[in-house]
Amino acid sequence: MNKDISTSAENKTVNYQEGQLSNILAPAGPVAETIPDKRKETTESLAEGQAKDKHVVEAEKNSSAENSTILTKTEENGKKNLGEKNSKLEKESVDRRSSADSANLSSSERIKADENSTMLEQNQACNYAKGKWVVDDSRPLYSGAHCKQWLSQMWACRLMQRTDFAYERLRWQPKDCQMEEFEGSRFLTRMQDRTLAFIGDSLGRQQFQSLMCMVTGGKERPDVEDVGKEYGLVKPRGAIRPNGWAYRFPSTNTTILYYWSACLCDLDPLNITNPATEYAMHLDRAPAFLRQYLHKFDVLVLNTGHHWNRGKLKANRWVMHVGGMPNTNRKIADIAGAKNFTIHSIVSWVNSQLPEHPRLKAFYRSISPRHFVNGDWNTGGSCDNTTPMSIGKEVLQDESSDYSAGSAVKGTGVKLLDITALSQVRDEGHISQYSITASRGVQDCLHWCLPGVPDTWNEILFAQL
Repeated sequence: MNKDISTSAENKTVNYQEGQLSNILAPAGPVAETIPDKRKETTESLAEGQAKDKHVVEAEKNSSAENSTILTKTEENGKKNLGEKNSKLEKESVDRRSSADSANLSSSERIKADENSTMLEQNQACNYAKGKWVVDDSRPLYSGAHCKQWLSQMWACRLMQRTDFAYERLRWQPKDCQMEEFEGSRFLTRMQDRTLAFIGDSLGRQQFQSLMCMVTGGKERPDVEDVGKEYGLVKPRGAIRPNGWAYRFPSTNTTILYYWSACLCDLDPLNITNPATEYAMHLDRAPAFLRQYLHKFDVLVLNTGHHWNRGKLKANRWVMHVGGMPNTNRKIADIAGAKNFTIHSIVSWVNSQLPEHPRLKAFYRSISPRHFVNGDWNTGGSCDNTTPMSIGKEVLQDESSDYSAGSAVKGTGVKLLDITALSQVRDEGHISQYSITASRGVQDCLHWCLPGVPDTWNEILFAQL
């Protein structure tokens, strides 16, 4: 049973100004992950993108005529061409049914498959970043208390002292289009003999663990194989954990993996004999892992963002390099400029590889917002709200709030997985004061409770596969 959580009596446009976003976008210290808020002439900050493009509209339960006219041109064109698409879909569904995998389908299963195929084709015109959060009593998709095989305890809020779990029952409803319901079995069938790779920071790792829980329903799966060795994902001597994980579902030969690359750059030690050596941070070079294993991937999801601050670079002993040499370009030396340059570089490189890997679907995920209020992670910042700011609001912006991500993918074959604005209105979904790894008095307003918001990122990803 789904319940609309729109509660406002009339529609209002709420513009996020830079002043209101100062707590969300404030620079963090050496250990926290953050979004830099400084911007030179060469690039625009995320805050500027939000101030210019972001419109969060409070939705009226009975939509006004004004609201009903808010449709994307793509959606309108999609409706006009629906007849042509259905004829094409009919032929495609016949082709699919002729394959060995679908030869034994019952007539009811065939009808359902055709309906799903039609919905998928129609949703190609859908802007999944537009919509609103609604209450869905059938959520969550898995239990945070039971998904122990895949979910880190530090992100399982059901295993903490938190007692409010209303955030688990919110579902993202795209505007003017239906998003396919996620089912683990359907995901595995669609990804048969395929590999999905997440490469990015700890928020990418959250999305990876979320998907593992979603596919398994949060249940133990002793049949799933750890195939990390195939990708060099083994724990180095003296390390706390490996640089990533890879798991394979033998029933469909589906592999899901994650590789940690916080900056999406290639990192090379400047002196391999010195344990305290600095590392060349090649802003214009894709991570070695990605270059080595790209040919094995069918779906690729990239992200970066929260490690781009001076504190992180200093703590990790990263030194910016461009063209194989220490960077001397002042425009790129600025943190925001370096981040923007890197995002454009990695997207451009992946795009250049698509002709050689025609089966590859590549996505760049926009940045996940942080919600520190009255300070930052190390200055008393908090996110104690348990009532989501999403109540009564609808996200209607046409452009992504993540300006760097949106501009990088334009004109390329890399798709934008735009989750920034829809996550922005979910401040109550963070781990907050319940973190089991943070120091006393320090709140985690960056990472999300799981089940939670990252599940929606994966639902949107699934709808586009």
